[in-house]
Amino acid sequence: MIFENDKVAVYAQDGDSVEGEDDEDTVVENEDGVEDADQAVTEKEKEDEEESTEEDQQLKPSPDADAVMLFTKPIGTTDLPAGHTIRFLVGFTNKGEKTFTVQSLECSFRYPQDYNFFIQNYTTAQYNQDVGSRKQATFEYGFTPNEGFAGRPFGLSILLNYKDEEGNSFMSPVFNETVNIVEPDEGLIDGETFFLYVFLAAIAVLLLVGAQQLLASFSKKHRSKKSHRQPVEMGTQNTDVDYDWIPKETLERDLNKSPGRSPKQSPRQRKSKRTAGSGEE
Repeated sequence: MIFENDKVAVYAQDGDSVEGEDDEDTVVENEDGVEDADQAVTEKEKEDEEESTEEDQQLKPSPDADAVMLFTKPIGTTDLPAGHTIRFLVGFTNKGEKTFTVQSLECSFRYPQDYNFFIQNYTTAQYNQDVGSRKQATFEYGFTPNEGFAGRPFGLSILLNYKDEEGNSFMSPVFNETVNIVEPDEGLIDGETFFLYVFLAAIAVLLLVGAQQLLASFSKKHRSKKSHRQPVEMGTQNTDVDYDWIPKETLERDLNKSPGRSPKQSPRQRKSKRTAGSGEE
């Protein structure tokens, strides 16, 4: 209150309440309101308890069913390569008398220290396949870990959802363990490929050695044939001699005889041979 020239001026600051105006922030409590609030809290708690009870019932597996999981790529290890497709099989066995319907399969990566915290949730696979009493069924699923997950451990959770003939829902955790996401070995050759290359190289070397041995034996035989071939003595050939006047029987007889040293002819024999030759002409 400020007095100026016998006048009174009143100023109100921000946040002060003024008479005649309703305060919106004012809460009026009475007995009925407290009872209504208590009833609302109680009903909400009951709903939460019912929902948690239903979830607990769904998470329980059926005693008449068994579910197992097997990695097919990679095989026999929980070190999963980042950026590559991971595949596994889920086997479901119905041990009871009722027919089960396998509905879906869920797969997700979770925080290894707290499985309630999801890291990556993969697409749910829908099957809706009936499995009769004492029957088995196998289901395949595949997923690809993110390349950014390499070098870190994650909790892998695989859940199989199914129900019986009466509509009761069940869930079997077929895999709920920690796996390691590793860097893919793209630059290295796996064992099977390495041994395949070694086998092909060995076959190529054997073929080359066999071809070399075959060529060597063939050339050796050819040379031996040439060396064993005896030269035929043709004798002294004189192109000026005319063999037309010699009978064929005489030529054949002389050719069949082995060559030898002929005795020296006397001048008389040579002269008679010339005379005989000139007479026949």
